[in-house]
Amino acid sequence: MKLITTTVLFVFLMAGVATAQHANIGIKGGLNAYTVSNDNNSDNDFKLGFNLGLLGHFHITDQFALQPEIVFSTQGAKFTEAGTDFNLNLNYINIPVLLQYMFDNGFRLQAGPQVGILASANLEANNNSLDVSEDFESLDLGLSVGFSYVNPESNFGYDLRYNHGLSNINASNNVNAYNRGIQLGVFYLFNHK
Repeated sequence: MKLITTTVLFVFLMAGVATAQHANIGIKGGLNAYTVSNDNNSDNDFKLGFNLGLLGHFHITDQFALQPEIVFSTQGAKFTEAGTDFNLNLNYINIPVLLQYMFDNGFRLQAGPQVGILASANLEANNNSLDVSEDFESLDLGLSVGFSYVNPESNFGYDLRYNHGLSNINASNNVNAYNRGIQLGVFYLFNHK
């Protein structure tokens, strides 16, 4: 139900963006390197994954733009406990809203809040998988910062960002846990101006 509500809200937001001056809609995809940072100093390794979604891009002024997105993102962490290797798989629907400063050469600096909705969570070890969704909060609030580049002739662009989770995602015990990750992506803007 949360996913349906979020999707409907995003569609209405995109419809509003599409009617704005200098508005674009695009698609994006890329690679993730995520981990879960704990405040108990346990060591978690980065887990590789992917992201795929839609974006809206519209100019506020000649130098500033707003870019809302809706992205499916595979996240999580790898760790070893008692000699056993574990993969924590956390899948999110992320909704960042980025404010961008646009340079004349196609480069953009960007930052903004991100809301993540947990779609699924499982823990894998020794070819076994366990659903651990109840151990994690359904919402993840974070901050996203990075830069991107768009080539006006091809409408393709590149994106690199760091996502810093601000809310504790651990619902099962007293240890605080936060999503931390890097995303590298490619995007295409339809009818880019």
